[in-house]
Amino acid sequence: MNTNQPTTETPQSRAEFIRGLGLSSAALMSFYCMGTLTSCSSKSDPAPVTTTPPTSTTPTTPAATGITGNADSAKGKIDFTLDLTNANYSKLKTAGEYVNPGELVVANAKNGYVAIGRICTHAAGDLQYRKDSDDFQCNVHGGLYNTNGSVKAAPPVKAVKAFTVALSTDKNSLRVTE
Repeated sequence: MNTNQPTTETPQSRAEFIRGLGLSSAALMSFYCMGTLTSCSSKSDPAPVTTTPPTSTTPTTPAATGITGNADSAKGKIDFTLDLTNANYSKLKTAGEYVNPGELVVANAKNGYVAIGRICTHAAGDLQYRKDSDDFQCNVHGGLYNTNGSVKAAPPVKAVKAFTVALSTDKNSLRVTE
């Protein structure tokens, strides 16, 4: 073979490529009907998109996320520990800060750490801790809850569940239980 001779390649359409993979006409049509593939209006296919894989992956181990245990009542009894040295939860060491692990809101309130259900019983909005008034406010209709989960001001008429919170002796982890 003479390597000095230029080679000519005919571009292949998407349909020809798929047929070359051995997919039947029925499989090809199902892809088109589902909208997975689109036909091109011109004779040429668009330029391929090249993606570069990330150089590092985000770890999903409990140590990396800063939470161990269960923060979802659908999976059983609430019982989890937050690592306060982890970037996801370290702000809890500051008075007035709060986080939302799972279906709870945990706050560093005026009288210590508190944890209550995160969802308003009136309009299903998210509860947010307010440092100045030491309470939780719904982001939908402004309903207010005390730090023990009881209703402070309407529109909600039903309390949210409060949880037991214990700070470790080294003050680097926080355990929340039912």
